[in-house]
Amino acid sequence: MTPLLRLAWRNLWRHKTRTGLLVLVVAYATFMIAFLWSFNNGANDGAVRANALYVSASVQVSSRAWADDPDPTHALPNLDFLETLQHPQVSAFTLRLDFPALVRSAYASEGVLVRGVDPATEGRVSRLPTGVGEGRWIRGRGEAVLGYKLAERLDVRVGERLVLDTAALAGPQAAGLRVVGLLRVYMPNLDESAVLISLEQARALTGVTTATSVALSVPWGREAATAQAIQKRLPHDLQTSGIWDLLGAIRTDIELENQFVPLFGLLFGLVAAFAVTSAVLVSVIERTREFGIIVAVGLSPRGLAVMVTLESVLTTFLGWLLGLVVAYALIGYMATHNVLGPIMRELIGAFPAAGLTSEIYPDPSPVYGLYATLTILLAAVFSILIPARRVLRLKPTEAMRMQ
Repeated sequence: MTPLLRLAWRNLWRHKTRTGLLVLVVAYATFMIAFLWSFNNGANDGAVRANALYVSASVQVSSRAWADDPDPTHALPNLDFLETLQHPQVSAFTLRLDFPALVRSAYASEGVLVRGVDPATEGRVSRLPTGVGEGRWIRGRGEAVLGYKLAERLDVRVGERLVLDTAALAGPQAAGLRVVGLLRVYMPNLDESAVLISLEQARALTGVTTATSVALSVPWGREAATAQAIQKRLPHDLQTSGIWDLLGAIRTDIELENQFVPLFGLLFGLVAAFAVTSAVLVSVIERTREFGIIVAVGLSPRGLAVMVTLESVLTTFLGWLLGLVVAYALIGYMATHNVLGPIMRELIGAFPAAGLTSEIYPDPSPVYGLYATLTILLAAVFSILIPARRVLRLKPTEAMRMQ
């Protein structure tokens, strides 16, 4: 085997252009498989995390009626259960009160979903306070933070006033509010329509004395388990939901994307297999006379087939190694630098319903290298079989007469 391996290695560099092309094809397929998995899962995780940190929560407790019909009349009946939220995985929680309203400026009006938050504790669960790009966070009654695009449509700026009209348990109510800050988080549902006021103000407007939900902060990846553990302690009329259950249409998009990624990976593997098989087969045909001489001087057809197989294996190995090194070098850099942030901000504006986020960090898990390896191994098997079988059927006398 060792002499055949040395001969196969030398043969690779006798045709440097062909070998280089094959290595690049396999490297490209390996790179794309690993990077595609990493980018897809990283982007999906980013979308889920963004929703947990800005839109909903890692874990949320609400009444079952409100989960089916988010109306203030289905608010939490009481807050006696808050003590049961003490759990090793729960680092903080905050109360929220969501309700529909009409927001009016001197120039325009829009129907919106208003969220009443506790200014002191909201920052322990979400990033909304740090998402204020202009002005400041809410401090108390009479103040509001708007999504910056909503503010543009209403033609209001920081320091100007608007009116909020609603009708709930307290009947028709209105309040004059001063805009103290503008959200700029590059999430369409917040930048386009967010209206945040203090929980105290929301209670006064709606007549709700509790809240519509309690948002909990738990470690990433522990949402479902924590939600199940807390649910066992709560009354039957309350429902605990993890972030995956709160995603809505975004969840469907993520599940659909996850079904297509393996197909794309297989496609890249087939491309690599076809390229290597074609190139090795052409090489075998071009070197038929050479092979006939080699067999005539003593190397058996089986040994010749082993040599050709080793050439394919070495080429595939070099391409696989190069592809993985480049892929994980890029993944490692992008996992710590938001390289795609500016591009994603443009895409968010073009596709507002896609659930995109401006922070995209590929997942550096080594398992994607394993996926690429398995796919390339499968491709290598096909790229070896056809040329090797042709070599096994080679007849030296006929091969040496070929020009």
